[in-house]
Amino acid sequence: MDLYIANQNYSTWSLRAWLCLAQHNIDANIIKLTLFTDEFYQTLSSVSPAAKVPALVDGDVAVWDSLAIAEYLNETVLEGKGWPADRAQRAKARALAAEMHSGFFALRNEMPMNCRAIRNLTPSVDAQRDIARIDEIFQQQMRAFPDGWLFGEWSIADAMFAPVALRFKTYQVELSPLAKQYQEKVLNSAAIQRWLAEASLETDIVEEDEAGEPV
Repeated sequence: MDLYIANQNYSTWSLRAWLCLAQHNIDANIIKLTLFTDEFYQTLSSVSPAAKVPALVDGDVAVWDSLAIAEYLNETVLEGKGWPADRAQRAKARALAAEMHSGFFALRNEMPMNCRAIRNLTPSVDAQRDIARIDEIFQQQMRAFPDGWLFGEWSIADAMFAPVALRFKTYQVELSPLAKQYQEKVLNSAAIQRWLAEASLETDIVEEDEAGEPV
C-alpha cells in the first residue's frame, strides 16, 4: 500500500489521510513529493487522475481525496473502527467530517497550515465566523466526551479537524477552555508529534502558504 503525500509542513489533506494510517499503526509506504515541482505532477499523473495529494494505491486500486481514502481504509484495514460504533454518533461524525471537507473556506484560505511557524494574522469576519463554528464543535463534543476525542475514541472526524488544531497554534487563535482542551489533545498525540518532527526536517518554502507576519 502506497500513500502519496506532499510537504508535511503545509499539506493539510496529506495529514488527514496519513493520520488514518498512523493513528492505527498501519504500515504503508509513504511517498513524499515536493509541492509545485515537475516531479510532483509527473509522479501523480500516473497515480491519480486529479494529480493531487493525497493519493493511495493498494494493489490495482487507486483512491484520491482524503475523505475517500479514509473511507477506503476504514473498510479494508481499520475493521470499521474509523467511525463511532453508535449509529447516531456515526452519522454525526460523518456530517462533521463532511462539513470540514467542504466548508470553512475563509479560514482555510487566510490561515494555511504552516507547522513550523508562529504567525501574527488578523482574520477576516468570515474567518472569525469559521473559527467560532469550529470552537462550538469542539466544545460540544468535549461536553459529550470529556477528555476524549471528538467522539470518545479516535475517528476519521478527528483526522479531518487535526489540521485546524495546528492552524490555531500557528496563528495563536484564542479558544474557549473546552476547545483548547481538545486542541491540546490533538497537538500532544503521538501521531501528530511524529508528523511535526518530520515536518521540522523540511526546508522547502511555499511562499503562498507563508501568511501573516513572523513572531
